[in-house]
Amino acid sequence: MRPATTQLDGVTKKGQRIPRARPGPSQESNQQELRAAGYHPPATVSLPALLHKQSDQQFRRLVHDLLTVCRRLELARDYFGRCINVTGPQYNLLMTVAQLQGTTGVSVGSVAQAMHVSSAFVTSETGKIADVGLIRKRPNPEDGRGALLSLTPAGRAKIDRLTGEIRTVNDLFFGLLAAQPFAELCACAGALVRGSSEAMRYIERAEEAPDRTI
Repeated sequence: MRPATTQLDGVTKKGQRIPRARPGPSQESNQQELRAAGYHPPATVSLPALLHKQSDQQFRRLVHDLLTVCRRLELARDYFGRCINVTGPQYNLLMTVAQLQGTTGVSVGSVAQAMHVSSAFVTSETGKIADVGLIRKRPNPEDGRGALLSLTPAGRAKIDRLTGEIRTVNDLFFGLLAAQPFAELCACAGALVRGSSEAMRYIERAEEAPDRTI
C-alpha cells in the first residue's frame, strides 16, 4: 500500500508532518517591540514656534479645538437663521450689512471682504433676502454698476427682536474669556485668517499641477 498523504500546517508530505517555519527568538521579540511601541506619525508642522518640546501634540489639540469651535459657531449661526426664517449664511449676511450700512448703505464688495466670501456669493444671497423684504438694494452713485445694501424696516425689526437671544448664546459661547485673552484671541484670529488664505492659495496651485501624486 502507498503511505497515507497528510496535510498539516500548509505542508504536504507522504506519511510525515513537517512543521511550518516560525520566527526565531530575535525576530519574534522585534515584532513584539514594534507592536508595543505603536505608530508615531511625523510632526505635522516644522516651525519651532508651533512645536512644544519637538512635538506637535499641542498643535494637533489646537486644530481639533478649532474645528469643534467652527462647527459650533455654524450651529449657532444656523439657529439664529431659523429664528428669523433664513439660512445661517443669510443671517450672517444680514448681520454684516446691519453693522456696515451706516446711513447710506454698504457696497457688495465691502460685505464680501468683511465676510471673507466672494462678491458673487453676496450678490446671490442678497437677491434671495431682498425677495422676502429684508434687504434693500439701490444703485451706488459712485459706481453705476454696483449697488448699496441696507436693511429694510422689516429686516431691522427681525434683528432687533432676535438680539436678546443672540446675546445669550454669545455670552455663553465666549464668556469664559477675560478681556485680555479675548483681545489676544481677536489678534490671533486675524493672523489665522491671513495665514489660512496663503494655505488655500498653495492648495489651489498644488491641485492645478499636472500629474501631482504624493
